[in-house]
Amino acid sequence: MSHHRAARTLVYSHRWLGIALSILFVAWFASGIVMMYARMPELTAADRLARLAPIEFAAVRIEPGAVADEASRFTITTFDGRPVYRVTSPGTSQTIFADTGEQLAPLTGDRAVEVARRFAGSTAVHHEARLEDPDQWTFGVRGQMPMHRVAVDDAEGTRLYVAELSGEVVMRTTTSGRTWGYLGAVFHWLYFTPLRRDAALWNSTIVWTSLAGTVMALAGFVWGLWRFSPRRPYRLKRQLSRTPYAGLVKWHHYAGLIFGLTTITWVFSGLLSMDPWDWHPSTAPTRAQREAVSQGPLHPAEVSMTHLQKGLAAFGHATPREIDIIRFRGHHYLRANAGLVALDVTAQGPDEMFHADAILAAAGEAMPGVPIEGVYWMTEYDAYYYSRNGQLNLPVLRVRFADPQQTWLYLDPRRGVIARKEERWTRVNRWLYHGLHSLDFPFLYYRRPLWDLVLIVLSLGGLVLSVTTMWAAYRRLRRGVRKLI
Repeated sequence: MSHHRAARTLVYSHRWLGIALSILFVAWFASGIVMMYARMPELTAADRLARLAPIEFAAVRIEPGAVADEASRFTITTFDGRPVYRVTSPGTSQTIFADTGEQLAPLTGDRAVEVARRFAGSTAVHHEARLEDPDQWTFGVRGQMPMHRVAVDDAEGTRLYVAELSGEVVMRTTTSGRTWGYLGAVFHWLYFTPLRRDAALWNSTIVWTSLAGTVMALAGFVWGLWRFSPRRPYRLKRQLSRTPYAGLVKWHHYAGLIFGLTTITWVFSGLLSMDPWDWHPSTAPTRAQREAVSQGPLHPAEVSMTHLQKGLAAFGHATPREIDIIRFRGHHYLRANAGLVALDVTAQGPDEMFHADAILAAAGEAMPGVPIEGVYWMTEYDAYYYSRNGQLNLPVLRVRFADPQQTWLYLDPRRGVIARKEERWTRVNRWLYHGLHSLDFPFLYYRRPLWDLVLIVLSLGGLVLSVTTMWAAYRRLRRGVRKLI
């Protein structure tokens, strides 16, 4: 390709893609700053648990086996002050009263208002809508549709979402949370309700606009380097200049030289956030690995009332508000914030976590026949298992295997599960996506406010780069319209 054709390709690719995407880039950079401090509204597990009543163990009279033969999750909690079993199986979820065996009937609007009133601790609530499809704030919990939206007449503008079948409050939003959610995550992820309801269309929109944005930014950066001339300056209006451009385009050129590279990496890493074309495996353990750790599915029928009552009594005065029956290496346990209790006739406890030897044995069973290269008990996060807000459990056992995929398993001794799976390509994706998009490199990630300052400066630079092209785009479009007229 001749220099002339290459130049035309760069110029026209950057120009017309920039005209099409300039407003989107402004939204991405501005909302990215907001997302450093505010995400989508959520109801945290701690907040939800704090609103539940303690389980009245003496009222539990129904055998777990009478409720379900097999379950993917089996929870003991409360509803309306009574103990209930929440049973989740693939495609189904039931709430059954543990004192009578009756199934909870789907909540009416009035009943949902009662649930919301207890949760909010306020009588000033009213039913707002029954939802069969997610609204702006419930895509993350859409598996629990239908639900009732209940408004709390408080200063925060609270809205509570109550699942019709389980009776649980599954989402809480406030006016402030919704506002910052719009300005941050909704604009950044293009999380607009009509688009998000069509998951395939939303996914394709993000992938192809990010791909087009990467091409646009790369073409602009290469052209900017091409036209920058520090040794043989241009003469503009009898003045020497290192750029052939004037006005806002001049500032666009300089901003592109300074911030163009980070713009390319941010848009490209945003593309990778969608895992386009399934180029890397999941960080979730496989079904075979999960079942190897549990050694079979959860069978409530194997938990007798005698075992259950002894296990519940072992919690003593801890009075948990929610307890899971779990299966780990072929045995059943009760798990709550208060700890773990083995379900056998000699139940004692609660223990804080499973024994280290049992966790290591479970790791080997998850990868049978594969040699172990290294074992490390992590009391601090590493570069792959980490959380800025500290929500991920510690300690965890990291086990490295000598398989072709170079698998690492992170096992959580508090829950008896594989918390995360890393392979060679997921580790590559971690740096290309999270590293480049959030700059969560260890040397910077935990050093605040340095991390904040770096991201804000780079984001403002990206905003300057995007805004300065909008005037040129407007002028170019105006001239095109005039020619057509």
